[in-house]
Amino acid sequence: MKALRIVVHGYVQGVGFRSFARHHARALNIKGYVKNMPDGTVLIVAEGDEKNLNLFLERVSRGPFMARVDRVETEEIPPMGFGGFTIEF
Repeated sequence: MKALRIVVHGYVQGVGFRSFARHHARALNIKGYVKNMPDGTVLIVAEGDEKNLNLFLERVSRGPFMARVDRVETEEIPPMGFGGFTIEF
């Protein structure tokens, strides 16, 4: 089990990014949450097996059709044992 704190920069709010992230997280059995931040970024806390986490990271690094991802920052963090993947407000 591995966990990442992911910050996505670019045109990533108001384009369905959180729903996109939740869809792919659930498909890959990734647990955690996604949240819009006041500075215009999207924060994702994700945990799962390393292979699926890497696939998830690839997908959110591209984002949904209407998004423009300029930069993605990642930081490995301790797993927290989430039960699912949610959109936080």
